[in-house]
Amino acid sequence: MRTSRIRLFAATGTALAALALTACQDGTGTQDEGAPEPAATAATDTSAGTPKDDTASNEHTRTGGDDTTGTTGGNGGTGTGGKGSSGGTGKGGATTDGTATGSGSADGADTRVACNGSNTTVTARPVPRPLNHMLITVKNTGSQPCDLTYYPVLRFDEMQWVPQPVEASKPQSVVGIDPGESAYAGVLLASADGSGDGGTTGHKLTVGFQGRTPNSDGGPAAIPALPAKGVYYDSTLAVTYWQQSMDDALTY
Repeated sequence: MRTSRIRLFAATGTALAALALTACQDGTGTQDEGAPEPAATAATDTSAGTPKDDTASNEHTRTGGDDTTGTTGGNGGTGTGGKGSSGGTGKGGATTDGTATGSGSADGADTRVACNGSNTTVTARPVPRPLNHMLITVKNTGSQPCDLTYYPVLRFDEMQWVPQPVEASKPQSVVGIDPGESAYAGVLLASADGSGDGGTTGHKLTVGFQGRTPNSDGGPAAIPALPAKGVYYDSTLAVTYWQQSMDDALTY
């Protein structure tokens, strides 16, 4: 009896195992599908607009200061102001490093002009010493400093030749005259030893002025008055370069 039960249980177990195996093979059995997947992340709410990119703040536009990407700044005009790298033309003409620039001369700067018969008075008078010499004086009657270049070009009456300059008298720089001041030139009229020839008396003297280059026209000439009896001269007639002092003019 007991043996029959044991055999029945064994047969029953075998049958159940066969059924379980069959269920797994045809897909009808229960399977372990593992842990459930996490819920999907909620979608971003776009109803409030696109989120702002913080990097956009690096491309902003500024005025003034030191920002090198600005478009208008301070007195820099078009371009960056202050110390911007692309400053343009504006008030004061700021440069790219902020250094102010400008045009025109500084207040009080001298504007020099050429001395000639239009802005000076010229006198010519013989002197007792040195012998046979004459002194030419040019006084600045204008409102600006003027310059005397090289030497005066002398002409008595209708003479056809030009007296030569005394080269030893050439100054190291151009002679300038402030308003109200004077400069000078000495004239050797005739040789003291009588070695000159063609002596004659002149009654009219024309004093010409040179420009910035030798023998160029420096402007209107002057005609100073001569003594009533005239001035005697010969072929040794010569003139000094313009001098700042009377003593220098009569040295030669």
